[in-house]
Amino acid sequence: MSSYPHLLSPIEIGGLRLRNRVVMGSMHTGLEDRRWDMPALAAYLAERARGQVGLIVTGGYSPNRRGWLKPFASEFSSRLHAMRHRELTGAVHDEGGAIALQVLHAGRYGYHPFSVGASAKKSPITPFKPSALSTAGVDRTASDFARSIGLAVKAGYDAVEVMGSEGYLINQFLAARTNDRSDHWGGTAANRMRFPLEVVRRARDLVGADFPIMYRISLLDLVEGGQSWDEVVDLAHGLEEAGVSVLNTGIGWHEARVPTIITQVPRGAWLSATARLKAEVSVPVCASNRINTPELAESVLAAGDADLVSMARPLLADPFFVEKAAAGRADEINTCIACNQACLDHAFSNRPASCLVNPRAGRETSLVLLPLPRQRARSVAVVGAGPAGLATATAAAERGFAVTLFEASPELGGQFRLAMAVPGKEEFAETLRYFARRLEVLGVDVRLSTRPSVTDLAAYDEVVVATGVEPRIPEIEGLEHASVATYADVLAGRVVPGKRVAVIGAGGIGVDVSVFLTHEPESLDDWMAHWGVGDPSLHAGGITEAKPRTPARAVTLVQRKTTPIGVGLGKTSGWAHRAVLKQTGVRLLSGATYTRVDDDGLHLVVDGSPEVVACDTVVVCAGQESVRTLYDELVAAGVVAHLIGGADVAAELDAERAIEQGTRVAAAL
Repeated sequence: MSSYPHLLSPIEIGGLRLRNRVVMGSMHTGLEDRRWDMPALAAYLAERARGQVGLIVTGGYSPNRRGWLKPFASEFSSRLHAMRHRELTGAVHDEGGAIALQVLHAGRYGYHPFSVGASAKKSPITPFKPSALSTAGVDRTASDFARSIGLAVKAGYDAVEVMGSEGYLINQFLAARTNDRSDHWGGTAANRMRFPLEVVRRARDLVGADFPIMYRISLLDLVEGGQSWDEVVDLAHGLEEAGVSVLNTGIGWHEARVPTIITQVPRGAWLSATARLKAEVSVPVCASNRINTPELAESVLAAGDADLVSMARPLLADPFFVEKAAAGRADEINTCIACNQACLDHAFSNRPASCLVNPRAGRETSLVLLPLPRQRARSVAVVGAGPAGLATATAAAERGFAVTLFEASPELGGQFRLAMAVPGKEEFAETLRYFARRLEVLGVDVRLSTRPSVTDLAAYDEVVVATGVEPRIPEIEGLEHASVATYADVLAGRVVPGKRVAVIGAGGIGVDVSVFLTHEPESLDDWMAHWGVGDPSLHAGGITEAKPRTPARAVTLVQRKTTPIGVGLGKTSGWAHRAVLKQTGVRLLSGATYTRVDDDGLHLVVDGSPEVVACDTVVVCAGQESVRTLYDELVAAGVVAHLIGGADVAAELDAERAIEQGTRVAAAL
């Protein structure tokens, strides 16, 4: 019997029978925007269908030009578009899958000068102020949505999803925050709901009774002036009556100051809101956001809190998530760690999306692990079992190489093992679990606590050096003082800092260490309270006053640069890390010159004035230096080797680059 009987059971939505309850949620990869990327997009979608996903939802396609996400972005508004999309639907159907088109109008989130909104209110995340749609323009836009949905049938789509969440146009109509209209499309809650209801009614009239229409509904806007819970429920009932087949759940606008999907958000954080909606409606409800394991997905369905489970990034991380779960191989799933670094950070920086833990995502046609010809497997030695070395070893073994992995320490993981010690980054342990299991399944010869010599390595056909980095020690007087420790010592638990700490260096590592030092364990309720998430029946939009945090230590974070601290962090998650620093009272000092460390603490010069940060411990987070002695010895001995990861370039702890580079080197061997 399956370990996931609810997750893997079929379900009917409208006239469509799905093979299981897993929905691959919509994620814009950037491949949707250009016609010449269609083959790559088809391959990306087909691989997820091959992995047995029940229903795949595409990235968002606009119903008209003014709804573009950016200039010349994805649009689905003509018969020509429909004919071109047959390449996508055909690729998915060939693998036995089902696929839905998401129709998304960006509204005031459009990154172009001809954007439109419910009202002429500028978004804080784009530089362009939208024009307010005229009364007739709203009517035309509702018909444009319906036209796109009708065309989806001609393109061979099995269903559609109407994007009514995350602060896009439909959501903008629903909230008083962004809708100050005085015509019959605004003014009252009932009038604000008129637009999405018209979209669904007109679409249903076009496609008939059986074609599945899924609607992504915003349960918690998490912004001031958002919808009340009663308004959300009234909308859900109206959508049922209008002909919606499934309600998919969305949490938070893109401009919300509450994190909703990044790794510091607890798993399943928003399931109570989904269960609350489920109790109000009769159509199937799909749960979403921070569900990344089959165990959690199964528990949601078994409890009756939802009928389907949407997972977007987990299917980037492992396209064979469902297949592995069904085959009793859930321990081989490459779990999404919710880092956002290669997916949403790329998407919001106008770069094609991929995945930190699976760099082949979105590159299925360009990053291919071809099997070796049928001959004696060539031998590969990989030195270093951090992210780069682990990626190389597993990818090379998948191709058929006989791989030996050397690691000087007694454990796998390298710098990744330090990262997973940071509160809010515990998910990083899943990546090491995955790699450890993959090494076992592929039969890689793993030699821990072993430093191979040049002579040892010369016996292999290929040598890859991934010896990583070590903390850089700056030239500051007094760093030999007993109070001084490196970030590696602190995160590894070799040094327990005192109650007053000065952190030297405010890059990503300095911020992580500051979080580590100030963090106190918290429950889900505590987490919600610290971010100001309240009961939506009491607080419109689900947003209320945040409860202060009590830091475990007093921390001062210092940097030489004069730029704001944390400015270089991830585009979609950096703001949340900076917010945690503020919540825990971390003192931030920029433009500092380090003078010395002594019994009094860390001596600085800030804005031309001397200052002493009285502290018990000074933690050095001043960057890294490549560890490449072995590589240099190999070169001197005439042994050809590949240098990758931090040993190649020491630039913060860039696991995305390390894993991709390791995979590409293995693909090219």
